[in-house]
Amino acid sequence: MPKLTEQEINQFNRDGYLMKPALFDVEEMELLITLAKNDQRLEREALERRDAQAGTSKLWLTDALEDDIYSAFVRCSRIIEPLEQVLGGEIYHYHHKMMLKEPFVGGSWEWHQDYGYWYSNNCLFPYMASCLIAVDRATTANGCLQVIKGSHLMGRIDHNKTGDQTGADMDRVNEALKHLDLVHCEMEPGSALFFHANLLHRSEANRSPHPRWSLICCYNAARNPCKGRPNHPEYSYLEKWPDERIKEIGRKQLQRNLEKHS
Repeated sequence: MPKLTEQEINQFNRDGYLMKPALFDVEEMELLITLAKNDQRLEREALERRDAQAGTSKLWLTDALEDDIYSAFVRCSRIIEPLEQVLGGEIYHYHHKMMLKEPFVGGSWEWHQDYGYWYSNNCLFPYMASCLIAVDRATTANGCLQVIKGSHLMGRIDHNKTGDQTGADMDRVNEALKHLDLVHCEMEPGSALFFHANLLHRSEANRSPHPRWSLICCYNAARNPCKGRPNHPEYSYLEKWPDERIKEIGRKQLQRNLEKHS
């Protein structure tokens, strides 16, 4: 992938996010969706989080990098290089997660900033960002990500318990919504959203018959001190892999799965 243009970097700095349609191609996404939907670990290890209305959302989260397709996405230069540009230097893997929003039952995620959580891990600066990759088609109907454009410039705001989740101070969120644009990030599979750790975001419950899964790869700047804890590690060098490794590893993993079940 070509480097981000100066205009794209300026857009990220102004808005707190940057959408890149079709960052990943059809075969890459077919491999990811096939492997993920048949990955029993996701079901077995998924965490459940109730929202304020007692709806339940599920996610699978890990900081372990393995010889699997998720790690191939985490390590690929199409994600790492743009984030190194916007964060101003070397980054490392903080964790990655599959968000599993199922038809009719997938609950909402309350308004929050990722740094609202990560601040508590003694991450000194908000030099942190994520890349969300749409695995399924994400629409307003099935609970796509919503962001408040430019809200990362507000800095970190207070977060409190909301259901099983930690949500942002709603007085501050409602004030932001009076002055800043609310954007629904509808995305096709393979599209990616780069976003700053202080960007306010949420998602609605999935009341549609269509799943809304996404892979989110999260990173910290190498120069940003953090206290390591499970799934939120201190700095370790992140080896970048060529983009073609996604298909190479995905095909091998798919072949291994077929042989195991034949």
